[in-house]
Amino acid sequence: MSVVAPQLLGLRVARFRRRKRLRPGALMDCWQAGLPSPRTDWRSLDFLVVDAEMSSLDPQQGELLSLGWVAVRTGAIDLGSASHRVLRASSSVGQSAVIHQLRDLDLADGEKPESALDALLQAARGRILVFHNARLDLAFLDPIACSCHGTPLLLPVVDTLRAEQRLLSRRSMTPRAGDLTLTGCRARYGLDGHAAHNALGDALATAELLLAHASSRGAGICLGDLL
Repeated sequence: MSVVAPQLLGLRVARFRRRKRLRPGALMDCWQAGLPSPRTDWRSLDFLVVDAEMSSLDPQQGELLSLGWVAVRTGAIDLGSASHRVLRASSSVGQSAVIHQLRDLDLADGEKPESALDALLQAARGRILVFHNARLDLAFLDPIACSCHGTPLLLPVVDTLRAEQRLLSRRSMTPRAGDLTLTGCRARYGLDGHAAHNALGDALATAELLLAHASSRGAGICLGDLL
């Protein structure tokens, strides 16, 4: 059995327990697409690489400000699938604007978080989600999903941060400060720096990291090796 079977099994169990709460809509469509086998060759699968920008790293205090995503198909980035959504903020972004460069006036005409999430879910149907530090992004996305659809997302996720962390562990290397940031991970593969803290820019940078990570592990890599 693949080492990632517990993740997929966990999703099946969690979905079974919450199926009565799930409301019709884009998330239900994603669930109905089913879960892939962990033994599937990664190049034969579609991924949706996602990044989010927030007003705070604390989901109890901050809110989602923007989402960016891009698809990876047959081991290549599909630039035509790229999307960047700016969300309407309910309060001032304050000093966080220094990081993500989104000002209050930029967000005034943004779309509702529920609308942006549904657009993301429509793009995610039949695909594996990819984040760099999935725990943080999902801490903001799951509450919106619960409000709109009755449950957390409960979709299969590849986390490039965790994948890199496991890779360093297998090499008996202890991560130093910055080694597991998106920029630090990209540097190990000789990938150029990128304009950080733009949701679409970071999604593209994460997509490149995913391809570099998977390709470096040689032939025969399956989904189970990435999840």
